[in-house]
Amino acid sequence: MAGSMIGTVTLNLALDVTYEVDELVVGGSHRVDRTRQRAGGKGVNVARVAATLGHQVLVLGFVGGVTGELVAEELFDAGLTALLTPIAGETRRTVAIINGSDGDATIFNEAGPTVSGDEWRAFLDRMPWGRLGVLSCSGSLPPGLPADAYAELAVHARHHDVLSVIDTGGDALTAAARAGAVVRANASELRAAVGDAEVEDGAAELVALGATAAVITDGPRGMVAASKKGVWRALPVETVRGNPTGAGDACTAVVAAAVAESAEPDWTIVLKSAVAASAAAVLTPVAGDIDLGAYRRWQPQVSVQ
Repeated sequence: MAGSMIGTVTLNLALDVTYEVDELVVGGSHRVDRTRQRAGGKGVNVARVAATLGHQVLVLGFVGGVTGELVAEELFDAGLTALLTPIAGETRRTVAIINGSDGDATIFNEAGPTVSGDEWRAFLDRMPWGRLGVLSCSGSLPPGLPADAYAELAVHARHHDVLSVIDTGGDALTAAARAGAVVRANASELRAAVGDAEVEDGAAELVALGATAAVITDGPRGMVAASKKGVWRALPVETVRGNPTGAGDACTAVVAAAVAESAEPDWTIVLKSAVAASAAAVLTPVAGDIDLGAYRRWQPQVSVQ
């Protein structure tokens, strides 16, 4: 591979705003106990977790307007290296309301700014392929980009001898599989792409389409990985309550780090780390963080079949 850095692509970057309230009541008025805002989007969450686990990361994406400036500033303040492509539109915001009574999160996601063809080509032209060991792509596509944008990135990556890990759903998931990426999704995203099927069968179908491997999160039932060498299921250690919004991104961070180190990782080991990291992410109040103590405690306890 060309380099050792994990490049995390977030084509629909956001400024994540989190409100904490005692109890969320629909139609009610609420006193906000605490407010947080920081750069977000699934790829940024991946970068934060990977950096916490000791890996070099580079955040890649689009930024525009005053909100985009706030995103860029927060990434810098967080110590995350970024290469951001400017666009004419305003970077989106997301709002998460954390219900203090049970810890559940209610999320509001803006669609994001329209990205022009010229802005997309500028992004592709700026890709620092020689610095990357793996390209990790996550999250929704902003308006204006082609549905196969992630697959296009995977093809470019392969041309530069860089492996790709793509976390997406629907048609974009099958397109990424056909492009030879390691694909990531949850069970509902998988079924939206391949139809109603058992997770193991759906993951194997993605590999049959051309994916190097498929890693699928399956909620309380754990996690599944498939490659040409087989299919594995990892079982969760225990039921974890908290904020689940960053659990899948923690999984993607572990998968991307493993692929950066080896084109053919041991998926039983990867699943142990991914399940532990996902659960440890649920314990933290905001996506992109993990409880390192819980991660290290749970990792050796995860059972893989």
